[in-house]
Amino acid sequence: MAGNLLVLETPELVAEALADKFVEAARSALEQRGSFFVALAGGTTPKAAYELLAREPRRSKIDWKNVQVLFGDERCVPPQSEESNYNMAAGALLRSVDIPNQNVHRIHGEDDPVRAASQYATLLVEMTGRPPALDLILLGMGADGHTASLFPGTDPRVNEQQFVRAVYVDKLRAHRITFTPLVINNAAHVVIAIEGLPKAPALYAVLKGPYEPSVHPIQIISPKHGTLTWLVDRAAAAELTPK
Repeated sequence: MAGNLLVLETPELVAEALADKFVEAARSALEQRGSFFVALAGGTTPKAAYELLAREPRRSKIDWKNVQVLFGDERCVPPQSEESNYNMAAGALLRSVDIPNQNVHRIHGEDDPVRAASQYATLLVEMTGRPPALDLILLGMGADGHTASLFPGTDPRVNEQQFVRAVYVDKLRAHRITFTPLVINNAAHVVIAIEGLPKAPALYAVLKGPYEPSVHPIQIISPKHGTLTWLVDRAAAAELTPK
């Protein structure tokens, strides 16, 4: 897997770096085209980064009226659910910045998963082209090597013509809706934020082990023309550095 690996001492520094990457990508896209298309992620580190973006000095560095917010994946729950990635992002960031409501495009997790995935794929194409081309996609990684809602057990390359997929995750006994690798790998910038010692074995396997995306789906992430940045805290990188 190509990409730039940046190891930071603490989760707080990872969140700061993630927020700064957001600002950098936003300012660049806004200067070049006057609009910025970003897909948000769920998780602890993104939430901390969103809270930083919602405050000064970062908040005023972005022209929020020209930001278009999407989501890389979503749980099949109503938008007011505590499990909703949209609800988390709204509380941590979106309600605190001057972004028009029509610029926030949530996945309708409360609807039939297949229909919701199809509708979101159509939205992506209408907004960013075919295949969809976003400026920035934020991702995390689970201790099992999953990213977005691409989970182990199913090859993430299945049906490579899909842009958004409804998946059933056996171990969670629940449906999820997720961007496919085709969309993620077509972004201008992809940033993966990872923290915590429990993720160290998976990170080592992903970066140093054999290429097995059905075991570690995050290995499929390899932007075709864009950049890939790993923001990792010292604990998550524990097995990457010499003892």
